[in-house]
Amino acid sequence: MKINKLALLIAFAIASVLFLEVAARADEADQSIKITFNQPIEIPGQVLPAGTYLFKLADPNDLDVVRIFNSQGTRLYATLQTITAERAKPTGEAVVVLADQSEARAETLVKWFYPGDTSGHELVYPKQEEQQLAQARRQTIVANETAQAGD
Repeated sequence: MKINKLALLIAFAIASVLFLEVAARADEADQSIKITFNQPIEIPGQVLPAGTYLFKLADPNDLDVVRIFNSQGTRLYATLQTITAERAKPTGEAVVVLADQSEARAETLVKWFYPGDTSGHELVYPKQEEQQLAQARRQTIVANETAQAGD
């Protein structure tokens, strides 16, 4: 009987460790990250006021749909279609690419990369706007979580 209790205790300990390992990677699976913008930022269909936003995949198995929430994750601002963007080297921080179209408009969020990944998310804009964005001056900002982007 003592052997059964010991085996059960060991099995429980192993299961607990495995569960904790999966739970610790939950943010990685949905690429959840908070980014703070110190000025308004345009995304497809709207302009977000300056503030902190939570970016995450709508479904960890679908890298092409991103959701943007308030910093607490309680208010959904947008669900956006994206395409895969690539970069040469990963960094340990989040990276955002902004386009500056004119002084009259807010800077436009073009791409974002999760820390450590070479594949990121390029937001999909209407064709005419994509053509304007292709000609706009771009800036790449390396930011740690809740770092200032949009200087």
